Amino acid sequence: MKFGLFGGAIRRGETADSASYNEFMDYVIEADRLGFESVMIVEHHFSGIGQVGASLNMLTYLAAKTERIRLGTAVTVLPWHNPVLLAEQATTLDLLSNGRFDFGVGKGYRDIEFKGFCIPKEEAQERYDECLAIMRKAWTSTGRWSHHGKYWDFEDIVVEPGPTQLPHPPLWTGAGTMASIARVAGTGFNLLLDQYGSFELTGKRIAAFKEACAAVGRPYKPHEVGLTRPVIVTTSREQTKQAIEARIKRSGAMEQFGRLPGLSDDHGDGAIIGEPHEVIAKLKQLQAMGVEYVMMTAAGGLDAIRLFAREVMPEFQSHAAKNAAE
Repeated sequence: MKFGLFGGAIRRGETADSASYNEFMDYVIEADRLGFESVMIVEHHFSGIGQVGASLNMLTYLAAKTERIRLGTAVTVLPWHNPVLLAEQATTLDLLSNGRFDFGVGKGYRDIEFKGFCIPKEEAQERYDECLAIMRKAWTSTGRWSHHGKYWDFEDIVVEPGPTQLPHPPLWTGAGTMASIARVAGTGFNLLLDQYGSFELTGKRIAAFKEACAAVGRPYKPHEVGLTRPVIVTTSREQTKQAIEARIKRSGAMEQFGRLPGLSDDHGDGAIIGEPHEVIAKLKQLQAMGVEYVMMTAAGGLDAIRLFAREVMPEFQSHAAKNAAE
């Protein structure tokens, strides 16, 4: 099983933005050293509660500060971006990270963000589709090209640099309903599953993706499904109680801006919070369902990921990896 990090950086109201960003950089650099697979940064705007808007900028900085960890977005909201500029930024990051970039994309769902950008939410799907088509054309065209669409026009252009990963960085997208999960299988994208779904719902979603992959002749690869999940290792029952209370408070703050599309009412027990043996048992339960890639929401800072790496990760390493670590 692979483990990554998921989330943002700012904790507005607790410390200065610059200090909080620097703390997050240290967090990811340490995760790189500890053997975490990835960090996936969420793009959000206008919340006022501390979230990251310029995710590609942040990841480009991290590319220079890390060596192995993959750097991704989960997700970049395409309707808000110029597709050609975004394609250039993505391939620049892919180049500077030596092919470590994972590009998660989505169409957005928060009313406050569409209102802030003065973009009708009803246009989200069309804008997403056109932006994605333009970026793919930018990455794969061998010469100059033009595009004249409903929302964007470009004349006689070429996008540089080209991507390091061919034909382009791996594309990820989120899905929650069984129908949307099936569509992801058909696109060839990797699948992101949300942090709220219960264990039972997660198992159903994994099964649906496997079935959809088989239907379109796509081999099912477990590491092409990333499950986001609050994972907090504690050292006592009291600490567990405090972590659960903090989780409930944070979830309420996030849901005020709108719930994720496809999120059912079956989302109350998705968090994995407890002492090491409890966390290991829950992760093994997910593994039995076919989950092999868990992206942990950022919580607890350096001490938390060090504790996780020391007490939990070894249980999911191969014998060869364990021997190498020893």
